[in-house]
Amino acid sequence: MDRVVCFILGGGHGSSLFPLTQTRSVPAVPLAGKYRLIDVPVSNCLNSRLGNIFILAQYQSVSLHRHISNTYKMDPFHGGFVEVLSAQQTNEASDWYRGTADALRQNLRYAEREGVSEVLVLSSDQLFRMDFESLVQGHRASKAACTIGVTAVGPNRVRRMGAVTVDGGHWVRGFVEKPGRDQLQALVRPDAEDQVRPFLANMGIYLFQHKLLVDMLAEAPQMDDLVTQILPRLMGQGRLRAHRHYGYWEDLGTIQSYHSTHMALTTDHPPFDFHAPEGTIYTRMRNLPGSRINSSSISDTLISDGCEISPGCVVDRCVIGVRSILGEKVLLRDCILQGANEYESPDERLVRTGSPEPPLGIGENTVVESAILDKNFRIGRNCQLVNRLGVNFADGPFYSIRDGILLLPTNSVVPDNTVI
Repeated sequence: MDRVVCFILGGGHGSSLFPLTQTRSVPAVPLAGKYRLIDVPVSNCLNSRLGNIFILAQYQSVSLHRHISNTYKMDPFHGGFVEVLSAQQTNEASDWYRGTADALRQNLRYAEREGVSEVLVLSSDQLFRMDFESLVQGHRASKAACTIGVTAVGPNRVRRMGAVTVDGGHWVRGFVEKPGRDQLQALVRPDAEDQVRPFLANMGIYLFQHKLLVDMLAEAPQMDDLVTQILPRLMGQGRLRAHRHYGYWEDLGTIQSYHSTHMALTTDHPPFDFHAPEGTIYTRMRNLPGSRINSSSISDTLISDGCEISPGCVVDRCVIGVRSILGEKVLLRDCILQGANEYESPDERLVRTGSPEPPLGIGENTVVESAILDKNFRIGRNCQLVNRLGVNFADGPFYSIRDGILLLPTNSVVPDNTVI
């Protein structure tokens, strides 16, 4: 496995996750109260004994750099690295990345080391566990030019993704990016064991022969995208193979999927369990105390370290991030709280109470439903943040609504008695 180099694509502007990407890149978006999205692919690599990991970043990468440098301090005696490569001007290229293939073209030089045989390309906005060792073994045995990860999905999801058809030997015979409704019937697997999920979808996981990828990108500088240009070419040559993933996999690239996935984490038997003993998801170590919960009703909720929940609160189906503070009689339902980067002193909180800029956290008697509150939120007392009119899309002075979900960006301030 030490002959495999990993490249994790950091994505573009992240407009589908805005305003969560207002001040950070997609890989740095918080996950499950205490993680970042980038922790998932990095952890899957480390758990698969893949220790040579590059993260390709282009937009607002400061937060990502900080997280990676504070989290993945590799053992100098055993080698390996997790390194962020930001877009840069070089003698060969002076522009931003024009696409996924171009991002690799500009950075494969850093993988030019003795013995490298494969390049593993991953996305940074997905939640899954996968042992890449079986992927690598199957790829080498088949002598494929590229092996892509695929998983079974239903018709609604496959239309937002890439649909793949394979033959009995798992060689890819058809590849349609975001198929239309009229194309679906031809893409149904004849041997589909699950009629609810009869399609195979591209997971955004690609394992290439190193030399072949370098040569292809050098010979075709006009090719900028892996999915629409590189993969169809390899499929036409009969050199593109599929590796089936049978476990949980979810794309978190939209506000709706991000919120619904978090809500699923709060159930009795979550489809993805962070508490599972295998496949640990790593993240930054923090010296935080256990959370303090006083005389409150908490149900189906994940609560991270360092939180303070005052008496009389009702919290149902929520994910509570680190250092979140709830005042007395706060009601939360179907919410994601990203937490705070620091605490305030008791004196500072006292001074801020009742002021135009409330203390960090949520003030007493406030109700919040179906919302995502980004880092360092300051919500006053007696607020109603509930979207009672059922608005699907809106932008307000300090909030956004996407797919009916209320969003407050980083460092939001909501005065006392506000109603949305």
